[in-house]
Amino acid sequence: MPAPGKRDRYHHGDLRAALIDTAIELVAERGVRNFSLAEASRRLGVAVSAPYAHFADRDDLLAAVAVRAYQVLHAELIPEMSRAQAPAHRLAGMARGYVRFAAAHRPLFEVLNEAGLDKGRHPEIEAAERPVTDAFMACVRALSGGDDALSEDLTTAIEATAHGHATLLLDSSSGPAPEAVELAADRAARATLALVESRHLLGQPTGPSVHGKPGTAHADP
Repeated sequence: MPAPGKRDRYHHGDLRAALIDTAIELVAERGVRNFSLAEASRRLGVAVSAPYAHFADRDDLLAAVAVRAYQVLHAELIPEMSRAQAPAHRLAGMARGYVRFAAAHRPLFEVLNEAGLDKGRHPEIEAAERPVTDAFMACVRALSGGDDALSEDLTTAIEATAHGHATLLLDSSSGPAPEAVELAADRAARATLALVESRHLLGQPTGPSVHGKPGTAHADP
């Protein structure tokens, strides 16, 4: 049971933040969907009815965790982006920062990717995501020259690259040791630069080329 002073602070406005912190702890221990509001209440030592003053249900609480996750992600991407002015290098920095975020804040990463929350019901998630999306898309558009199809292809390719490196890192049997994190982050950044450099190939067909060689895309010389 928490000390009386701690419970008093909850009752004077800190309970919402404490519930978010507790939800993050429970996600780390049991996964995104394997806890209840009642369990969070018991861990904090408050009545099981207390969370309902702040959250309608578990999804409401998870939405608040998702907002926290985007705030943390954006804060960690800012120094990565600030190191470069060129759009390609800013995107590489964002990929690097995304991998580091996944390693340092695994429960937040899991909530963003596994909770399956309805953004229509929780518009606060989209609002929290917007600074990240806006920064990312500004770089993509600068590299796409107004070509919407290229923008979409490049967005998908870079997101898949960053997310793939983060997921492979977290799934590694050795765990995200600091050197493994930095290696994965650097690989994601370098892969992003490679995608940008070869972006004109992203819209090319992957079937037989005009030269009859199967399984290769034909690029202009």
